[in-house]
Amino acid sequence: MSLISFIKEAGEKLFNLGKPDAVAAAAPADLAALNQKAADAILAYIKTQHLDAQNLAVAYDGASMTVTVSGAAADQATREKIVLCCGNVGSVEKVSDQMTVNTASEASRFYTVKNSDTLSKISKEMYGDANKYTAIFEANKPMLKDPDRIYPGQNLRIPPQA
Repeated sequence: MSLISFIKEAGEKLFNLGKPDAVAAAAPADLAALNQKAADAILAYIKTQHLDAQNLAVAYDGASMTVTVSGAAADQATREKIVLCCGNVGSVEKVSDQMTVNTASEASRFYTVKNSDTLSKISKEMYGDANKYTAIFEANKPMLKDPDRIYPGQNLRIPPQA
């Protein structure tokens, strides 16, 4: 179980909860509905990436901008991809990872993309070899569809070196 930080302004725009002042003034029942709407959107996004886990559940708390994700993933890579799907969403600042894995393996590192980063540049920094960028690209599929399309604030999986 861990708490992972993300940049709330970066990522997929899956939902619009309205202006912060309006959300803060909403009645508790309305807040619960808004949080559920956001959680449902994130869960649907995970499924569009063809990622799944047993008993996969997503909850969103708009007040803290935190997603809580739980379930049992088949492997560590799937777990990490699900967590990244939750965090690489606009209006998400933290992900509380309460997932487990059926087959344990070494965890990946996470990297937050900066301005002017490329996968080759990240690969050089992480592995000492710019040509290993394909390992990072493959580790972040299906969320990444093109190795040239990464954006500042996005978090990426950096798998252990083979």
